[in-house]
Amino acid sequence: MPPRQRLTPDARRDQILTVAARLFAERSYDDVLMEDVATRAGISRALLYRHFPGKRELFAALYRQVAAQLLERTRLDPADTLVEQLTQGLDAHIEYFAENRNTVLAANRVLAGDRAIQTIMTDELAALRERLLGALPLMDDGSRRAVSGVLNGWLVFVQVLCVDWLTEETCTRAELRDVCIGAVLGAIRPLLDEDPAPDWPRSGMRAGTDSGTGSPEA
Repeated sequence: MPPRQRLTPDARRDQILTVAARLFAERSYDDVLMEDVATRAGISRALLYRHFPGKRELFAALYRQVAAQLLERTRLDPADTLVEQLTQGLDAHIEYFAENRNTVLAANRVLAGDRAIQTIMTDELAALRERLLGALPLMDDGSRRAVSGVLNGWLVFVQVLCVDWLTEETCTRAELRDVCIGAVLGAIRPLLDEDPAPDWPRSGMRAGTDSGTGSPEA
């Protein structure tokens, strides 16, 4: 093991999380050992456990960062139409899931019952719901409550669908995105006085064809 570089506690924690992010991206959750993290970080196991008492705690801290990064990528531009905002957000969401496949599968499958992971996911979905509510023409509190409940269910639907897609790509990314857009528009339209996306679906459009942001991705 090379000589250990002296870092502040915060800097050391960040270094460990950076190393852990690479390992959890490269391998399945079960194949990542705390000993591997310590070795890759160039520190002793004792120092690693001083910062993180176990692999679950390490992964939870890492996934908190992942959720924050995903929220940063899915910022919605109020100048865009609702469909444009949904397209941008879903494209970013799906791309991030694909780039971090092992990490996402660990959180949603291996650690699905972990309380810390569930809290992170709940907070992430709540933040996304609030952004979407801000993009919709809601006339009163009653409409807001009704649509909020629908969005809760839709966000879980998107999460489950995307995780399933990671395990078996039964459609293209564009098709996956358009299924999600169609689902939310179909769910909220009955609750709104004004159609938030009167041009969706476009004439002649089928799932997976271009919706204004480029050609389908494989």
